[in-house]
Amino acid sequence: MALTLYHDIYRCTGVAEGEDAPEMVLVHGWGLHSVVWDNIMPALLEKFKVTVIDLPGFGRSPVPGGDYDVNYLTEQVLAVAPENAIWLGWSLGGMIALNASIRFPERVRGLITVATTPKFIADERWPMALNEDVLSRFRALLVEDWEGTLIRFLALQCKDSTTIKEDVRFLKDIVFFHGQPSTKALRCGLDVLRDVDLRDNLSGIQVPTLYVLGEKDNLVPVGISRELKKLQVNASVAVIKGASHVPFISDQDTFLAAIDDFLVEHHFV
Repeated sequence: MALTLYHDIYRCTGVAEGEDAPEMVLVHGWGLHSVVWDNIMPALLEKFKVTVIDLPGFGRSPVPGGDYDVNYLTEQVLAVAPENAIWLGWSLGGMIALNASIRFPERVRGLITVATTPKFIADERWPMALNEDVLSRFRALLVEDWEGTLIRFLALQCKDSTTIKEDVRFLKDIVFFHGQPSTKALRCGLDVLRDVDLRDNLSGIQVPTLYVLGEKDNLVPVGISRELKKLQVNASVAVIKGASHVPFISDQDTFLAAIDDFLVEHHFV
């Protein structure tokens, strides 16, 4: 029996019953699930029919028995995503959205990534990124204490935000809302973050693209904005001041205003 990801489809509240609304699909990041979008959902539903998806092994989705890499994750999301939608992906989910735009451009109408980088780990060409040792330590600690490691990683996502206490509280409140994530999904998800490198493919993305970054992000430094513009010259970048790795939680109003400007500019709404 094929694995089918758990997903919810919500009708647009801003159109009359029976009228068509543009489609948007939301893809969450490592360790969480689709509930992470709850606070911004009412605003998105005013303009879009929205599909939210739980990645394999997270939330309510089963975990696969075979390979767990970025192409597998992309294909699984595509299997339940709308045929032609605006994709909004956060962190790991943003990498999946980038990969979908590269490999299946006919399925992506527009692209918004949040706290996303084409390469998560630093190298000589990409110094403004996470040191691989940090991710390696988290992966090693998963074996000893996966729950404590997950909570520490969530706290790191909020570090230095001007709303750090509220951000951490929200993530801790929802992380086990649908039970425990799969340890395989946690482990292999970190491997995806370690291994993916989409830098050389960004120039081929033709759809309107917006990268939303947090000014205080410790995982995806805001300094990559200059490099993103070099790799994808037609892309837009928005920086949310005072926010870390979860700008859609830290400052919902500013985040929604930034994506609304992008959507209006490209006539999506």
